[in-house]
Amino acid sequence: MRPLIAAFKTSIDGQITGPDGYADWVDGWSDDYGLTDRVDACLLGGRMYPGYEQYWTAVQAADGGPLPMTETIPTPGEVAWGAFAAQTPHYVLSSTLESVAWPQTRLLRSVDEVAALKAQDGKGVYLMGGAELAASLIDAGLVDELHLITYPLLAGPGTSLFAGLAQRRPLDLLDARPLDGGLVAVSYAVH
Repeated sequence: MRPLIAAFKTSIDGQITGPDGYADWVDGWSDDYGLTDRVDACLLGGRMYPGYEQYWTAVQAADGGPLPMTETIPTPGEVAWGAFAAQTPHYVLSSTLESVAWPQTRLLRSVDEVAALKAQDGKGVYLMGGAELAASLIDAGLVDELHLITYPLLAGPGTSLFAGLAQRRPLDLLDARPLDGGLVAVSYAVH
């Protein structure tokens, strides 16, 4: 069975967005977890998908120029992730979205379909969000690894990564390391 690997950038207090729905403390949305060699599919929720599609389509089209939504130039890591994402199958778990426009993207309608995806041959599946989806899949026992990059910030109000968990889950530490700027990367096996 292929692993389902969840990875998030979070504040010390477990927030993945601020009150405006955006993590303004994150300076780049690249694969800082080292997962691209370990995964060959991506999974995200229906509320996250429209913004994800818009952002990464803009990164792919930017050609060295600024992004229209942020007026910033994509980082080299974002350009690399944009190229990886363009060729990688994506799955969107949603009961409300009627369609998806991005090539190689398919809608899933139930947690059972996520379990079936895990049962297929292949590398790991990268669960990139959102928080409600991650909590529901952790509660369903489908998440195998959790990777976090924690920013040295108490974000206050916003979206908490773990607020939606219905039950306690033990974790085994796989790795912990300091990063530049006071960030910390940790990864855990989820039971």
